[in-house]
Amino acid sequence: MSPAIRLGPLVFPTELAVLIAAGLVGLLAARLFGGKRASEISTILWRALLLGLVAARLGFIWQTREHIMQDPIQALDLRDGGWAGMAGLAVACVYAAYAALRAHAPRPALLGALTLAAATWLTGGYLLAPAPQAQPALAAVALQRLDGTSAALAEFRGKPMVVNLWASWCPPCRREMPTFEHAQATHPDIHFVFLNQGEAPAAVRQYLDQHAPSLRNALLDPAGEASRKMSNRGLPATLFLDAEGRLMDVRVGELSSATLAQRLDAIRPTAVR
Repeated sequence: MSPAIRLGPLVFPTELAVLIAAGLVGLLAARLFGGKRASEISTILWRALLLGLVAARLGFIWQTREHIMQDPIQALDLRDGGWAGMAGLAVACVYAAYAALRAHAPRPALLGALTLAAATWLTGGYLLAPAPQAQPALAAVALQRLDGTSAALAEFRGKPMVVNLWASWCPPCRREMPTFEHAQATHPDIHFVFLNQGEAPAAVRQYLDQHAPSLRNALLDPAGEASRKMSNRGLPATLFLDAEGRLMDVRVGELSSATLAQRLDAIRPTAVR
């Protein structure tokens, strides 16, 4: 399944759609099960959701605190998709249980609504998580080097690999480029490959010379085929593959250094973490 949903000119990650769906399921269940006290249950669920989101973000900040401390403004940038989902779910459930006891809310109705919302979120996350693929669709894409010679992702097998789909006209692509440039320089145990989507070699070379002169492994995808196959044309998009070339995760949208570090840790062999 695509990691992004496209509505006209808008592209947003599917995990956001799952979160919205879970909230709607919980609120609908509160209306169906709560009877005369449905509005009270809905209020508890709304508060549980907000507290859960705050806890999930704080959990992520704690997990990646070394990177956050280098640039504290990252803690406020929710666009990077950095969340500790299980921490958020635990806090939401604890608050809902506390509120049910304190307010004497109808417990079966509240429990049913919360269970359905949590089940929707967990099931959606499981179904949308990319299963490891031995030969992801990206492997068949025809690529070129900046000098016009042919290239293939198979050249970078043997280490975990990060593949970034980008374009110089894409503002979030430009913003995250220094993060990738730094990560490439500091993580020699991981291959970083940058697939430009549909731009002319001269334009790509000029942009990199001016803004990312130390970037390595910049390749061309002249037809933009990778973004159509892997991200529903949403840019930037980043693919994370393990050392055996299996696709482990896909992220559509801008990455902060903290979020990138979280995903790099997930694709490293256990022995080197």
